[in-house]
Amino acid sequence: MKDSLVLLSRVAAHPDSRCWFLAWNPAGTLLASCGGDRRIRIWGTEGDSWVCKSVLSEGHQRTVRKVAWSPCGNYLASASFDATTCIWKKHQDDFECVTTLEGHENEVKSVAWAPSGNLLATCSRDKSVWVWEVDEEDEYECVSVLNSHTQDVKHVVWHPSQEVSADGCPGYRMWG
Repeated sequence: MKDSLVLLSRVAAHPDSRCWFLAWNPAGTLLASCGGDRRIRIWGTEGDSWVCKSVLSEGHQRTVRKVAWSPCGNYLASASFDATTCIWKKHQDDFECVTTLEGHENEVKSVAWAPSGNLLATCSRDKSVWVWEVDEEDEYECVSVLNSHTQDVKHVVWHPSQEVSADGCPGYRMWG
């Protein structure tokens, strides 16, 4: 099995800093990377090469820790150590920050979309998980703050077909 894996390409995603996370869009045609340089890069192919299609640099003041594509592929959420989450809307090959979600007291470590695309979960060093609801006008409202953790929450993930989430604190918890 190991002999069947072949390196297809190598890119310097964030050449002057650490690359923290990569996420494929739902179609598998774009790859988003984020890093310590406070930037998000969108990668796509041109011929046989991977090239940077966009650099999103205006959203965050500190390291971008995690990126997550919405199920429809038209939005990208980015979680940052500046305690914010930015929502980026795709316009052809460009992206616009349509809103910045604030409320966490410390670093936002993870962000995840529910399978419906109507809910977004964020988690933080402040020991909380926030659930955000999005409406048709791209308005985001916090509908729940879960504060039952005793340590920072490093990861949040949704069930693939139900609106149930789990978080990655020691002794993980599930929410529905």
